[in-house]
Amino acid sequence: MNSNAFVALATGLVVDDGGQDLVEYALLSAIIAVAGVLLVPSITTKMGNAFVGWGTQVQALWIPSAPQ
Repeated sequence: MNSNAFVALATGLVVDDGGQDLVEYALLSAIIAVAGVLLVPSITTKMGNAFVGWGTQVQALWIPSAPQ
């Protein structure tokens, strides 16, 4: 490949913006996926702890009926 062909190819790639929106959507999807992978484990742990705490509080409030 001679230098003129390389310059023409590089110029064509820089000037042509076809498919730019697809690349932007792919990058946005990748960012959202990485954020989800990083955040879901901590969210599930916090939700589990909150559920156990609420369950403990509810069980502590329950007063059984007197036997009849």
